[in-house]
Amino acid sequence: MSTSTTASVSTHILDTSVGRPAEGVAVRLSARAGRDADWRELGGSATDADGRCKDLPAPPEGTTHVRLDFAVEPYFEKKQADAQQDAPANRDSGAVFFPEVAITFAVTPGEHYHVPLLLNPFGYSVYRGS
Repeated sequence: MSTSTTASVSTHILDTSVGRPAEGVAVRLSARAGRDADWRELGGSATDADGRCKDLPAPPEGTTHVRLDFAVEPYFEKKQADAQQDAPANRDSGAVFFPEVAITFAVTPGEHYHVPLLLNPFGYSVYRGS
């Protein structure tokens, strides 16, 4: 059993529409101490070539809830622009259905929370990983 007084958080993103990691997605981490407390933004990172954020800030002592905000619109816009260069006849409407994804979860001190995001242009799924 861990004796740490804080939780730790990591994440990665898999673009299920292509079966590859989603690189370059900005991720912000916020925390609060109690259900009715205000959110405090702690900082963020961006996914690397493997779709992982390896340097998210640690939530402070007393954190009970964490929120990860994924800015997925720029990722899909870039992906769509690249696809249009390759095959202009297969253009979509240009709109990004989910421009951002916010995942909120409860944490316990001393626990590690790995929260993968499975993403595609028209849906997403999330779960607690290991």
